[in-house]
Amino acid sequence: MTDETTRRDFLQAGVAAGVALGLAEEILGAQQDNGKGLPTRPLGKTGEQVSILCLGGWHIGQCGKDDGEPEAIKMMHEAIDGGMTFFDNAWDYHDGYAEELMGRAITDRRDKVFLMTKNCERDYKGSMSNLDDSLKRLKTDRIDLWQFHEINYDNDPEWVFEKGGLKAALEAQKAGKVRFIGFTGHKDPRIHLEMLGQPYKWASAQMPINICDYFYRSFQKNVVPVCLKNGVGVIGMKTLAGSPDGKNGAIPAAGLATGEECIHYSLSQPVSTQVVGIRIRRDLEQALKAGRGFKPLDKDQLAAMRAKVEEAAGDGRIELFKSTQHFDGPHHQKQHGFTVEETS
Repeated sequence: MTDETTRRDFLQAGVAAGVALGLAEEILGAQQDNGKGLPTRPLGKTGEQVSILCLGGWHIGQCGKDDGEPEAIKMMHEAIDGGMTFFDNAWDYHDGYAEELMGRAITDRRDKVFLMTKNCERDYKGSMSNLDDSLKRLKTDRIDLWQFHEINYDNDPEWVFEKGGLKAALEAQKAGKVRFIGFTGHKDPRIHLEMLGQPYKWASAQMPINICDYFYRSFQKNVVPVCLKNGVGVIGMKTLAGSPDGKNGAIPAAGLATGEECIHYSLSQPVSTQVVGIRIRRDLEQALKAGRGFKPLDKDQLAAMRAKVEEAAGDGRIELFKSTQHFDGPHHQKQHGFTVEETS
């Protein structure tokens, strides 16, 4: 490699970084706030403005199982009233119960919610079956955003196209059952980039966005700039770096940052929305407090937060959803031929 080649590559990298920074500032600058709830941001190039915080379907499903359906439904109604109108779910969450519960909660206020759920299959027939199930459970005739779930394995990007999953999604979109199509994954930026490189313009991509992500298999550094360049809406998740015990996020549990600080960090990235787990009332109150009137942290504040987690974050011990299979859904493990250990 010549000195001239090295210099050219360095300059190109600098230009790319500058473009990414400009696009990130554009997303943050497009945030709107009418003072009546949570601010909103554009979801990529869809033309939709969505609340900057999104209610996570897995956790609210756990709330319904633990604390009863009336409490879970009441919290979903309070979330909507508080401006958290982007709702997340997936076909496999709690074996379908999470979708059923959410369907009961939004049946009389469907038009107030931007509803996203996820398809767990890769083939045509399975995808269509997933969609029919989700529509029935959620008591709706349309899904605002339908995402291919857990693109975590190296062959998932090929499977979605080769097995007919995308064909099913496009037919559903043409039929008016699905408005926008995206994908999710929590394992490796490399697989997300493979998905983004496929011959389809995704509306959204969901990925881990948290303080520790900056230092380990970083989606912030590697995937977000590609999404911004291509007009793909970034949906952040794993705000607290997951909950090994189902209750407390790994970052707060390790004493690295508070829950509110974690939310503020993630919202200071160019995400369209950040999924938060609402399992108990404290979670809802914390999220609404963190989101109301939110203003992005400055570069010094972000650097200080990163400095606190750098030593612990670099080897994946905090983000176990990347470094282990502990967070991989049983459905997808079986789909790829892995044996799923039974839990008591």
